[in-house]
Amino acid sequence: MKLKKLTALLLSLLLICAICAPAASALDRGPGYKNIILMIGDGMGENHLALAKQERGISLYMEDHCDVRGYSKTRSASNRVTDSAAGGTALSSGVRTVNRYVATYVYDPLDWFSHPCTLAEVAKKCGMRSGVITTDATDGATPASFSAHTSDRGNSTDITTQQMQSDLDLIWGGAVKTFSADTAASNGFTVVTTAREMQSLKSGSRSFGQFDYNAMWHTEAPAGSDSPTLSQMTEKAINLLKNDQGFFLMVEGAHIDKHSHGSNDADNYDTKVANAAEAVEEFDHAIEIAAKFAKRDGNTLVVITADHETGGIVLRDGKYVYTKSGHTDADVPVIVFGCKDFFAPGAHIENRQVSQRIGALAGFDKNVFPTSDPGKIPQYFLDITSLTPAHPGSIDHLRDIASLTQTLFANLFPKK
Repeated sequence: MKLKKLTALLLSLLLICAICAPAASALDRGPGYKNIILMIGDGMGENHLALAKQERGISLYMEDHCDVRGYSKTRSASNRVTDSAAGGTALSSGVRTVNRYVATYVYDPLDWFSHPCTLAEVAKKCGMRSGVITTDATDGATPASFSAHTSDRGNSTDITTQQMQSDLDLIWGGAVKTFSADTAASNGFTVVTTAREMQSLKSGSRSFGQFDYNAMWHTEAPAGSDSPTLSQMTEKAINLLKNDQGFFLMVEGAHIDKHSHGSNDADNYDTKVANAAEAVEEFDHAIEIAAKFAKRDGNTLVVITADHETGGIVLRDGKYVYTKSGHTDADVPVIVFGCKDFFAPGAHIENRQVSQRIGALAGFDKNVFPTSDPGKIPQYFLDITSLTPAHPGSIDHLRDIASLTQTLFANLFPKK
């Protein structure tokens, strides 16, 4: 009986909001940074930086030259340990959601009523150019959370279709089977598959990159590979996107996470550690390129963070080692270039607040970001799902609501 009452109440609130809320209007941009570069080291905890320095014998540009440094609390709406979909959604949209949901609300996973706008989408609506690049496949959870809206990170066809139909200026990453060059081209994208093709792109063009998934994370492209590295992609993307109206760019170093999964296992431990350390170094190379551009430009904000930590790295007997095989709830670094007032040094903020502060510094009004599309749901209702639960019971309750709505909508509106 309680379940039926909860269902009826939830649907009534959604329908009232959908009917009564005003329609979305054109987005205005106030004073703020002209360009925004958000760089996400997937799975990169504080001790990944120490591990990379230990294994590679290097210093890190992101540590040595930043303006301010703090931390992000990485939980999702449904769990103290987030996955990349919910973690990416907090960083892209300023709201928390359930693990596996990609830029959708807790109460509307099938995007039947509305979905949160992402920084990449809001930037386009404000007249900026906008792009997403990653060493992951283009349908990966993090790039998807900036460029698509779907109920599960595994919905590759849905994610890729939305990306190909989007108005973003560039989407680059590893090739996926669900991609169609003809469909992308019909929406104005130039399809590029090699470093040479990428470098030949001209300013003002729109492009969709389908590169070698196994090559981009290395500090140098492996022998025989014709794919670009992450740092090469970052430099080219900045050059393509820069314009008088400004741009937004999300850069993901995905393989920090991928080489950290299962790294506490005895098998191939040394190889995994070496690969994770190299992935951090290449991500740092991309950061250096972005930060130096920001310094030359004088009107660019660069924010580096992670969606979560992977591997539970700790200092043991004078050496940094992995202790977990998957994600943890550890706070992750937030490192900022171009702004000393992002937060107080050493501050710990919520993951959703990272993107909210980016939006404010970009000149996006609080009624513009975070907000919903098509603008049917008032912000005061959306805020409910972004609150950190006061106690563990609240987490269970929120998860029950999410599960209920997903099951309900799946039965009411089955996929064809």
